Amino acid sequence: MTDITHLETFHGLPVHTMSPPGPADSAAPPAAGSVAWRLDCYPYELPFEEVWQRFLDEVDTAQVRALLIGPWWEDDYVSLAPVVGAIVADAHRFPALRALFLADVESEECELSWLELCDITPVLEALPLLEELGVRGCGEGAPGEENLRLRPVRHHALKTLRFESGGLPGHVVRAVGSSELPALEHLEFWFGAQWYGGDTTVADLAPVLSGASFPRLRHLGLQNSEIQDEIAAAVASAPVVARLESLSLAMGTLSDSGAQSLLDGQPLAHLSALDLHHHYLSDPFVSRIEALCARADVRVLLDRAERWDSEDDEVRYVAVSE
Repeated sequence: MTDITHLETFHGLPVHTMSPPGPADSAAPPAAGSVAWRLDCYPYELPFEEVWQRFLDEVDTAQVRALLIGPWWEDDYVSLAPVVGAIVADAHRFPALRALFLADVESEECELSWLELCDITPVLEALPLLEELGVRGCGEGAPGEENLRLRPVRHHALKTLRFESGGLPGHVVRAVGSSELPALEHLEFWFGAQWYGGDTTVADLAPVLSGASFPRLRHLGLQNSEIQDEIAAAVASAPVVARLESLSLAMGTLSDSGAQSLLDGQPLAHLSALDLHHHYLSDPFVSRIEALCARADVRVLLDRAERWDSEDDEVRYVAVSE
């Protein structure tokens, strides 16, 4: 399984976690626009409302370019909804904000499947100049818990959209495909396992694969899927591939069947990078893909899944689920 850890850089900036209240620090705080600010409640057992207000009071938020929300609970896990509400309510105080990451939480703080998310559409509606949005967490929580939601939106500035999930529901993928995102260049989905709500189908991806939805798309990541072979077969003839510069089908259950679809499909020689790491391919198919990419000067990632066993091809796991 892939370890989920905190981001060290975001939107091209080093991540700086806001320190808790206490004795004055001898080191000067960083300039507001020089770092990606990360807010974290958990280790200090402070309510999010207090951390958020300190952030507004002590940092020149008019200069903040990137923001990450770490653990937003002080004790028991709670819904992300109040966090989204605070960002929306104070959006006018962030005129320079171009990047937002919701739930920069690592495994030791909370498993991916336990995070209680919510409807994230309001942050896109409130931040029309946002260029990058990352969301971490599964889509379907336990009974009574909040779930990840997204409604189709029109947003003219968003360039990067990334969902890191161990169980991404199909309705989120369909909402992305129905959105108007003319500036989108980088789209990444971690689909996850059905056990954790990952019920996305290849049909849900049709608007993305057609190439019609996002005319500026240059990177597509369709990753961490239990149906990675089906996705590979669809990608092999998808019109969107011709305009891509990089493609990722990594972290899933890709086997020789999916690899054969890629080899039989449209040329991939125009790509600069092809990411297939965490796969379940046999040695002959690894060699064929390596040779193809070498001839075309395509950088390829082909690290096998850690629990790969060529004698038990039926036992395959995605890299990230719980």
